Amino acid sequence: MLTYLVGDATKPEGTDPRVLVHVCNDQGHWGAGFVLALSKRHPEPERAYRAWAKGEGDLPFELGQVQYVPVESTLWVANLVGQHDIARKARPSDVPPVRYDAIREGLARVRDFAREHGASVHMPRIGAGLAGGDWTIIERVIREELTDQGVAVTVYDLPPRA
Repeated sequence: MLTYLVGDATKPEGTDPRVLVHVCNDQGHWGAGFVLALSKRHPEPERAYRAWAKGEGDLPFELGQVQYVPVESTLWVANLVGQHDIARKARPSDVPPVRYDAIREGLARVRDFAREHGASVHMPRIGAGLAGGDWTIIERVIREELTDQGVAVTVYDLPPRA
């Protein structure tokens, strides 16, 4: 139930209900990596995230939380807060900003949402880009929290540049 595709994660395949998950930071910053492409296709998740970071809404803005933003009739973007801060250079011992426990907690929330809506889950390699995470660890978390629990997941890799 874990499928890898070469393609654009901002355009998840299928017409059935889908949740597009990506990792956000806990500082309210949006402007690098996957979110640039996401905002070009769907501006709503950025607006919702920025409002959430300012304290608007009922959901606490903290690690492990997930904000669901409808962008099409059968597609939600899940803003998962799984990264503390944004810059690796400011960290002692070069500890990356990814927070595996927060990603696990967020994916458990995504699992419940996906089940409730009969949705599959789609994502780029969350937490392994600017957040600096180890994809082997993140893939294990995805398997434990989603695919081993019966939720289909598709991970997208961009095609190599010519």
